[in-house]
Amino acid sequence: MYVRELSVTDFRSWTQADLHLTPGVTVLVGANGQGKTNLVEAVGYLATLSSHRVSSDAPLVRRGAAVAVVRATAVNDGRELTVQVEIQPGKANRARVNRSPVPRPREILGIVRTVVFAPEDLALVRGDPGERRGFLDDLLVARAPRWAGVRSEYDKVLRQRSALLKSARSARAAREAGTLEVWDAHLARSGAALVAGRILLARALAPHVTAAYADVAPESVPVGARYRSRVEAVDALAGPLPAGNGSGVDAPDDVTGGPAHAALAAEVEVALLEEIGRRREQEIERGVCLVGPHRDDLELTLGDGPAKGYASHGESWALALALRLGGFELLRAEGSEPVLILDDVFAELDARRRDALARTAARAEQVLVTAAVDDDVPALLAGTRFVVENGTVRDQVAS
Repeated sequence: MYVRELSVTDFRSWTQADLHLTPGVTVLVGANGQGKTNLVEAVGYLATLSSHRVSSDAPLVRRGAAVAVVRATAVNDGRELTVQVEIQPGKANRARVNRSPVPRPREILGIVRTVVFAPEDLALVRGDPGERRGFLDDLLVARAPRWAGVRSEYDKVLRQRSALLKSARSARAAREAGTLEVWDAHLARSGAALVAGRILLARALAPHVTAAYADVAPESVPVGARYRSRVEAVDALAGPLPAGNGSGVDAPDDVTGGPAHAALAAEVEVALLEEIGRRREQEIERGVCLVGPHRDDLELTLGDGPAKGYASHGESWALALALRLGGFELLRAEGSEPVLILDDVFAELDARRRDALARTAARAEQVLVTAAVDDDVPALLAGTRFVVENGTVRDQVAS
C-alpha cells in the first residue's frame, strides 16, 4: 500500500500542509525544527492512533487551536480510501472514512499501515518493558486491526480491577462479596487473549529480527527475541516450539483468532487464574494487579546474555533497527505491505548500517525519509525531494 495524499490542519507546528505523494522514495529535507518529522508523524498516527514521539495527544494540536485534523488517501491493490482523524485532547477523537463518520476511531486501523524507525527507538533496547510491550502490541494491530479491541478490553479490565484492589486495601468487603473473583476471571480471560497473541507474534517475528541483525551487524554475535512472562507456567508456554512441531502457530490466521491462538489462550487463562489465586493477599496488601500481560516483556538477547545493559551503543542501535526491519519483513511476508518511515535516522548510523537499511527501504512500495541534509540519505534512496523550510513545503524536486 502507499499514501497518495496527506493533509494536516493545526497539527503540531503546521497550520496547514498538503502533500501529493507517490510510490517509491520520498525524502523530506529540512533543518531541525522546521516540521518535517511532524508530517511523517501524522502518517504514523493514522496507522496506530498514537505518536511515536509522545504518549498523549495534547502536544499534537497546534498551540492556540482546539482540534488538529489529519487526513490521507491510501491506495491498496488499486483501491483508494480516504481516512481522517480529528484529534481533540480532553475529548473523544472523531474519525471518518471517505467522509462518512465511523462509530469509533479504531475502526480506521488497517487502512494505513506503517513501520516507523526513529531515534526514539533506542528505548526498545535500553528502555523499560513497557516500550517493548507497546512495540509488540502495535505490530499485532498492524498485522490484524482486531487486536486494538483486544488490547482496549484488557486495559479496561485492568483499570477496573486495580481500582477495586485499591479500595480493598482499606475495606475487604469487595473480596468478601465475591466482586474481586469476578474481575479475576475477566482479567484472566482478556489477558490470556492478549498474551497468546503476543507469544505467537514473538515466535513469528524472532527469525526476522535475527536475520535483520545479522545483516546490519555481521561482525556481532547473534541476537534473539523471546516473550517473557512473570508467571512461570505462562513463561513455559511462551518458550520455543519443539523441533519438528507442525502446529502451524505462525500462520497469520492464528494471530487473528485461529485454532492455535484459541488453544494457547485457554492454557494461559488457566495459568493466570491460578497465579492470581496464589498472589491475592499480596495484591490486596499492595493495592495493585501483580499478574497479567502488563507485567510481561519481550526479552532481547545478545549472544548468551541480555541485550539491555550489555549491548554497546552501536549494538543497541543495530538491534533497535533489526526489530523494526523484522516487523517490516514480517508484514511484507504476510501480504500487508506497510509504508516504511525513516525519521532522522541515517545521521545516527555508520556506513554499513546505512547501506543495510537502504537496501531494505529500496524494496518497500513506499518509503518516507526525513533528513537534515541531502548528504545524510544514501544514494540508493534517490527519489522525490520535498524541502521543508519556514513553515512551507516547497515544490518537489526530482533527483
